[in-house]
Amino acid sequence: DAMRLAFLRAANSATAALRAAGTRRAASYAAAFCGSAGVASVAWYVVSPEPALCKAAKSAVDWYKLRDDLLELMDSDSAPNPSVDGASNGGGGAIAPMMVRLAWHCAGTYDVKTGTGGSDGATMRFKPESDHGGNAGLHHARALLEPIKRKHPGVTYADLYVYAGVIAIEACGGPNVGFRPGRSDALKPTPPSEDKRFTPDGRLPGADGGDNGKEKTAQHIRDIFYRMGFNDQEIVALSGAHALGRCHTDRSGYWGPWTRAETSLSNEYYREMLENTWTPKKTHEAKPWKGPMQYEDPTGELMMLPSDLALIWDPKFRPWVEKYAKDEGAFFKDFAKAFKKLLELGVDFNAA
Repeated sequence: DAMRLAFLRAANSATAALRAAGTRRAASYAAAFCGSAGVASVAWYVVSPEPALCKAAKSAVDWYKLRDDLLELMDSDSAPNPSVDGASNGGGGAIAPMMVRLAWHCAGTYDVKTGTGGSDGATMRFKPESDHGGNAGLHHARALLEPIKRKHPGVTYADLYVYAGVIAIEACGGPNVGFRPGRSDALKPTPPSEDKRFTPDGRLPGADGGDNGKEKTAQHIRDIFYRMGFNDQEIVALSGAHALGRCHTDRSGYWGPWTRAETSLSNEYYREMLENTWTPKKTHEAKPWKGPMQYEDPTGELMMLPSDLALIWDPKFRPWVEKYAKDEGAFFKDFAKAFKKLLELGVDFNAA
């Protein structure tokens, strides 16, 4: 991880020279940044381009400096990340996965039929959305971003939360997702009936549809993601973000990581699902498990949610799991495309 971050910064410095010279390569970085270049051709280490080359960029934001500040935060071993679990990322550091979750949950409220929800507005800053069950623990992520927001007052909270997620994916060795600025900030909590950016609770995916990962859970997953406009392939690709981070008992109620490399985005999530053995969790630290239904591997060190295993038990989801388990490049390509789509749902960039 440290080597990847060092390379990111070296690439950033090298591109500054290209930017100053106004080269075609700097322009190609801008195309990637704005999402007009094919994501599949962009490696994880591509730096953010000169924002002046992107029509959607706001001149008040130095995206290079903002990116450096985000990388410095994610590289910090002392960034507060409190949790009762006492895990490696239960006290400080390893906060990039939490930033991915923040961006995901800001955007995952979208409804394609009504045009409500999405990342525009940064509505999670306000109650009651900040207290929605799916957002438990994300106040830690928002608090970590406050000093950066004060340092870069020109960026909106909505753009900052999403950009932090995009940079976090790269910091974890994942693909370049691409980013377009232009989201607005809501100024106060407002009823959903008066501001379409605000949404009621219940729009984020749950971990169990009531049958421990079988047909009802698969249907729940489809109901949530189809509402946003995603298909089965995109659902499985987006689920690969569970390669990052872990569950905390004081946040979701569940416990443990999905993989043994919690800060590296890879296809290990899919490989673990297919190659490992998963049984209902019965004990935790030599005591009866009192949390919600989840699965564990034979060591008890890794976990899967019912909604995870639904992806291998459902006959239409499973082929995509098998594909990504065999081909990390295909996963990165499809994840980048689907994640960028998610982060832009409901955003009117022409209004910026």
